[in-house]
Amino acid sequence: MESKAVQSAGRFDTVKWLVVFVLIAVGVVGNQYFSAESVLYRVLALVALGLVAAFVALQTERGRRFATLLKEARVEIRKVVWPTRPELIQTTIIVVVFVLVVALILWGMDSLISWLVAGFIG
Repeated sequence: MESKAVQSAGRFDTVKWLVVFVLIAVGVVGNQYFSAESVLYRVLALVALGLVAAFVALQTERGRRFATLLKEARVEIRKVVWPTRPELIQTTIIVVVFVLVVALILWGMDSLISWLVAGFIG
């Protein structure tokens, strides 16, 4: 019985995704069709269609999993320990100095190889 419930939910999910696709297509075509209208009205209509499409998409199984992912990501971001300003400046200086040193080394090697090849070829 459980597989029938999952299968019917999957069938309805397909219909819901089709509705989302149609809403987005209506927004794109409508925006083109009403291009002479005010930008404000077109943007408001697109935002409204986008919100309806997002609501329908969140009613699907994949949409619910995506919403859960966003909630979990928000919790994880709150756990991040962000660097202080002095740590950020110190790390940035270290990276810039390292990049400059590597650039100088590569420039020197390139110049040396160019000089050797020019001397060999004539």
